[in-house]
Amino acid sequence: MLAARNLTRRFGTLLAVDDISFEVEPGTVLGFLGPNGAGKSTTMKMLTGFLSPTSGTAEVFGHDIRRDSVAARTMIGYLPEGAPLYGELTVSQLLQFIADARGFSGPERDRRVADAAARLELGGVMEQTIETLSKGFKRRVGLAQAILHDPPVLILDEPTDGLDPNQKQQVRHLIREMAPDKIIVISTHILEEVDALCSRAMIIARGRLLADDTPAGLLTRSRYHNAVTLHVDDPERSASRLGRLDEAREVEVRNARVTVFPSGRGNLFQAVSRLIEAEGWEVQQLQYEPGRLDEVFRTITREEAA
Repeated sequence: MLAARNLTRRFGTLLAVDDISFEVEPGTVLGFLGPNGAGKSTTMKMLTGFLSPTSGTAEVFGHDIRRDSVAARTMIGYLPEGAPLYGELTVSQLLQFIADARGFSGPERDRRVADAAARLELGGVMEQTIETLSKGFKRRVGLAQAILHDPPVLILDEPTDGLDPNQKQQVRHLIREMAPDKIIVISTHILEEVDALCSRAMIIARGRLLADDTPAGLLTRSRYHNAVTLHVDDPERSASRLGRLDEAREVEVRNARVTVFPSGRGNLFQAVSRLIEAEGWEVQQLQYEPGRLDEVFRTITREEAA
């Protein structure tokens, strides 16, 4: 497994990462969430051996990243923030260089390069220098070098940053394809990525680990979990009537939308549906709310800031 053991990093008087510990097993796609400056990238750099922790350590399938760094890093594919690459090289040259550094040669090296390029659809730019590529293509080249040696652990810092919607979908498909037998850690501030990819999510702020749960588990912390939202012509009148339901605890009106929060007594969605039919309301939209991840994220990180 991949394990962080009391990872701490200081930059002078700034405590960037504060005693973080966790373990991740194969088959897990872990979303590492936090606001800008939360310590996500610093944690990833320590997990990969790129940055030494002030205290604590990390282990990659039993290899300590401090005492057995080379063995640990052979098991990791890393896409750093910004995907720093050698701009004067062509894509082909860069991937061949990475393959050489990973110990491949001859036909095996060529096969690895061709496979990584095909999976990221880089065929049309292989002879183009990296400095001439768009931001999206540079990101895809960075991801190609990370997966080239088929590592059991992938640590990806903002993997879809700079990609257009089609490219994002392609990269997400690739991550899902690789997920069953790998550990994949994705740092992101895009909550959509968590819904799309992750089986587990952590929230970090001010260097501290504040939440560790499944995406569905995080949604249960939302104020909107199990609420019902409807779009009606007369929201104030509807809200007054909905607020008298036994199944309703609270009602919120925003523009033409009314959100009813559950009291825990009975099935709220069924109660709202029955009332709509009985009153003959014209409803443009009726929506069950599983919860809102953005609201959970804001609540947790704001509480930490306070």
